[in-house]
Amino acid sequence: MAQQDIKEISYEDLKALMEKSQNLFLVDVRTKEEVDKGRIPGSVHIPVDTVAAALSMDPEEFKAKYGVTKPLPDSPNVVFHCQMGKRGASATHTALELGFISAQNYAGGYREWSGKEGK
Repeated sequence: MAQQDIKEISYEDLKALMEKSQNLFLVDVRTKEEVDKGRIPGSVHIPVDTVAAALSMDPEEFKAKYGVTKPLPDSPNVVFHCQMGKRGASATHTALELGFISAQNYAGGYREWSGKEGK
């Protein structure tokens, strides 16, 4: 799957998902240092270089490591983000390759989020 085939969602789309979906699985792929400075509420920190390994874990191992239930490959709302979009797109591409058919990238990333949220 080519990089340009990645579905991106907007800030408004992400806010709507956060408000209405119990099934949103939001993954922050930034470094620990970046996450320590601020994060989108409800996001799970899985650094970009560990996304393939994390999504390949069995569900029990995933829950033990990340404290949340691993999404199913056909989960409708699996969204990745980073600071500005590039690493999020890379992680989304990895997820798609692993069969997470609805993986999306929040291209605005934490930079856009924190600006719009006044953080």
